[in-house]
Amino acid sequence: MFNSVIEFLKSAIAEQIVGDPVWATTALIGQLLFGGRFVLQLIASEYRRKSYIPVSFWYLSVCGSLILLCYPVHIRNPIFMSAFSVNTLIYLRDLHLIHKEAKRESVT
Repeated sequence: MFNSVIEFLKSAIAEQIVGDPVWATTALIGQLLFGGRFVLQLIASEYRRKSYIPVSFWYLSVCGSLILLCYPVHIRNPIFMSAFSVNTLIYLRDLHLIHKEAKRESVT
């Protein structure tokens, strides 16, 4: 069984990374941005000594999701397309609510 897992990984690397390095790099950058948002949130929370989600968390979420959405569009995978599309819409909605609240607070 272990050998079949190794063979699968070798095949995936050969096909997806070596065979298409531009898209593999694009997906990796998107994943780094998307995952980096949690590192950012951890640092911000540690700095404040309480759980805190900075606005930049949501911008990294949007950027990472949009870049990650490009890859399933390229490989024509509707399942991942729908997942990253819905995520992106939710993150944009969160940003809209944050900016709407900030605007309301600046008026009062």
